[in-house]
Amino acid sequence: MSMFAETNVSRPLKELLAIVRDVPFRVAVCLIVIGFFALAAVAPTVLQTHDPLAIDLASALQSPSIGHWLGTDQLGRDLYSRVVEGAGQSMTIGLGATALSMSIAIVFGVAAALSGGVLDSILSRIVDVLFAIPTLLLALVFVSVSGPSVSTEVIAVGIGTAPGYARMIRGQVLSVKRAGYVEAAKVLGHPFRRIVWRHILPNAMNPLAAMMTIGVGQAIIWASGLAFLGLGVAPPAPEWGALLNAGRNYVIYAWWLEIIPGLAVTAFALSVTIVGRHLQDRLEGKW
Repeated sequence: MSMFAETNVSRPLKELLAIVRDVPFRVAVCLIVIGFFALAAVAPTVLQTHDPLAIDLASALQSPSIGHWLGTDQLGRDLYSRVVEGAGQSMTIGLGATALSMSIAIVFGVAAALSGGVLDSILSRIVDVLFAIPTLLLALVFVSVSGPSVSTEVIAVGIGTAPGYARMIRGQVLSVKRAGYVEAAKVLGHPFRRIVWRHILPNAMNPLAAMMTIGVGQAIIWASGLAFLGLGVAPPAPEWGALLNAGRNYVIYAWWLEIIPGLAVTAFALSVTIVGRHLQDRLEGKW
């Protein structure tokens, strides 16, 4: 009995270790970066060295040092602690905007691909028109009308990025719709609803995990762009884009106020993109 139990326990552990060993070094590094920012979003106080909102004018605009690892801002607030605190808001915006854009894209893309005919043409033209408008411009219009806030940024970026995902999902559904196993199911007389739920949607939705992973990083970049233009979360919230916006006035005297938040945005966006590409290759059998 003990040998049987040991075998059952050790087998999944060996499989997990095999997967870990096979992960490329760059992906492993990116997973560590994502894990750090995820911990910062969930439990920022674990990583912070100072109160991110505490003002200390005597320590204003100090360069990186032992006391302040990434320096201080114009009000003497510790920049490292503010970057850690801002991870939660930035990741909330990225995840929320990606979930919203994917929901909209699935509705439009799947409806267009499955309906065909006039409805497909109408939905495709709507998506094409929206896709022709720059994402940042769509988001700017929405934020300008609704006012800056976290929820507004989520909706604005979600709407702005949805057309591109809708086109990809429509193409994926059309590709699966023409697959041999779908045609075989039709020949066997399976109802269309069953074919959609059992064959088309499960296979068409496979790439969505990789697309959503990549989309989170892109959404954070768009949200940071809005905040940099002054249309993001209002101060003193340390959202990464807001930090970039606040630091641009001091870039000549305190380079760290602009460089450090920019590196945080770049590191997270690049990490989730690399992990998403790796996941996509795994799903497509290229790795």
